[in-house]
Amino acid sequence: MAPVRIILGSKSDQEACEPIRRTLEEFGVGYDFQVSSAHRKPAATAELAQKAAAEGIKVIIAAAGMAAHLPGVVASHTTLPVIGVPLASGGLGGLDALLSIAQMPPGVPVATVAVGGAKNAALLAVQILALSDPALRERLEKFKQALAEG
Repeated sequence: MAPVRIILGSKSDQEACEPIRRTLEEFGVGYDFQVSSAHRKPAATAELAQKAAAEGIKVIIAAAGMAAHLPGVVASHTTLPVIGVPLASGGLGGLDALLSIAQMPPGVPVATVAVGGAKNAALLAVQILALSDPALRERLEKFKQALAEG
């Protein structure tokens, strides 16, 4: 059972989001990986969010560029935590994606990392999961200690 679902808005986002997969693997956290556009496949995207909890998912990471509606659409269809990753694309260098993800209406929160912040999205997911997983919390504490030691 994978506790994290990664959803990308486009196959072309895979390279920018590879740090999500690598980081989750470093912590031994399982994930499933989906590509589903909020604009081109809205019903399929909604279904991925709606069925996630029943499938054992505990956190969803959604990454998108430009208008970046994917994280918000996903959040509107689930009560699970959703972490949005704005990707740099188009003429605004990711600022449009950042604002689209961060400026959600009340009642539909999306945790948002920096533009291109794929690794931090994975680390935030690990932190959420570590709240109820002592072994994962210990690995996270060792990671933080290693950061502090430089």
